Amino acid sequence: QVQLVESGGGLVQPGGSLRVSCATSRSIFNISTMGWYRQAPGKQRELVATITSGGSTNYADSVKGRFIISRDNAKNTVYLQMNSLKPEDTAVYYCRAARALLPRYNYWGQGTQVTVSS
Repeated sequence: QVQLVESGGGLVQPGGSLRVSCATSRSIFNISTMGWYRQAPGKQRELVATITSGGSTNYADSVKGRFIISRDNAKNTVYLQMNSLKPEDTAVYYCRAARALLPRYNYWGQGTQVTVSS
């Protein structure tokens, strides 16, 4: 059973920074596009950022210039560094490991709460 273990969520003031992490097994991590998604109360889950196994990144317009996604292949971990946080960034943040080529799969973490409030 594949597990994605997230950590690092919490409460932060507007303008502050927070980093969330997601670790998984090496066999999955090395061939996956890793991503962060978020879901605010009453809203649909949305893409935040993704990073391919080759290191190419993609960001939602709402977080460009503020968030940075990165991956540490030695630790099988993907990070999301969140800077200049706004109240509208408040959501449950989910990690995803996906692969479109064979073997195809799509795995999700359990989510970690990020709350931006004064």
